Amino acid sequence: VQLQASGGGLVQDGESLRLSCIFSGHPFSRYSMGWFRRAPGKEREFVAAISWNSVTYFSDSVKGRFTISRDNAKNTVYLQMNSLKPEDTALYYCASHLGGHSVAHYNRWGQGTQVTVSS
Repeated sequence: VQLQASGGGLVQDGESLRLSCIFSGHPFSRYSMGWFRRAPGKEREFVAAISWNSVTYFSDSVKGRFTISRDNAKNTVYLQMNSLKPEDTALYYCASHLGGHSVAHYNRWGQGTQVTVSS
């Protein structure tokens, strides 16, 4: 399994970004996909996930602002981030897990894409 994340950048408070993660190497439709982030000086935290059967999950900190979707024909998962805040600044990683969503069991990771939100 290989994961390639992209779409990060520098935006202003309140703006939007869409992250993409391209998955390769195995049948994408069997995998749950997650997004995690690590802010400077902090532990990595769960952001959002979409299970193999498209059930979605969000952390409380992003619920209502972020959405996650997948396109199985393109082997791609998307994280649409709206109403971005400076506290969303972090390195964002996509991850995969064969089977149902489980925060503790994501075991394949992409390289990360930086999101910076200025106030």
